[in-house]
Amino acid sequence: MIRVEGLSFRHHHAPRAVVEDVSFTVDNGRIAVLLGPNGSGKTTLFKCIAGLWKSCGGTVRLDGRETDGLSFRERALLLALVPQDHTPPFPYTALETVLMGRAPHVGLYASPSARDVDKARAALETVGVGHLADRPYTRVSGGERQLILIARALAQESPILLLDEPTSHLDFRNQHAVLSWVRRVAGDKGLTVLMTLHDPNLAAHFAHQVVLLKEGCVIADGIPEQVLNEGSLEQLYGVGIGTVADAGRRLFYPRSA
Repeated sequence: MIRVEGLSFRHHHAPRAVVEDVSFTVDNGRIAVLLGPNGSGKTTLFKCIAGLWKSCGGTVRLDGRETDGLSFRERALLLALVPQDHTPPFPYTALETVLMGRAPHVGLYASPSARDVDKARAALETVGVGHLADRPYTRVSGGERQLILIARALAQESPILLLDEPTSHLDFRNQHAVLSWVRRVAGDKGLTVLMTLHDPNLAAHFAHQVVLLKEGCVIADGIPEQVLNEGSLEQLYGVGIGTVADAGRRLFYPRSA
């Protein structure tokens, strides 16, 4: 479970907060999507939840444990982060990249064990890219790279998964492929997932819960059917929104000016 209560963040000497008094809860085994325009504070909020940045107010609890005061290892055992962009300094293989996710389980001066390698291979198989184990991570497609990063997070064996815009830079097919794997793996392993997306249609299709963030504040939080509508999206993005019906689902699109 992720519980955020009154979280605020302000850059040093900045005139206003980037994130202000944000509160929401993601229950165990659920997928929540944080939706908002560029500059709304989504990535800042993620960095605060992950402990990369220290908030100036409020609390974050992961599976009931308040994160302030946790060591990096303790935090890593609770939460795994899939970043928006990742370029390794060396051409590690996909297996080596995933094996890095085992770091919280390996002693300070120890090397990964055969069990760690087995878990890394299993994580690659889980997301359908086991055949890429020996391929340089820098020489795979964008969709495959994203799945390898998700495998690395799975190898970490943390109950909570954060994905920062996992579909950015992906084509239409790979967007759906990556999110389908996320939903399947989260269901199979009972993970709690929080991710940021730009497309309300992807949020409506893959999420159990949607949190709308505008100018650092939550303006709506609930199931997609209640939260995602023309009015809320017009308020969020400042543009007219239209809908079309398809097989019982609503698809949103921006109206021409």
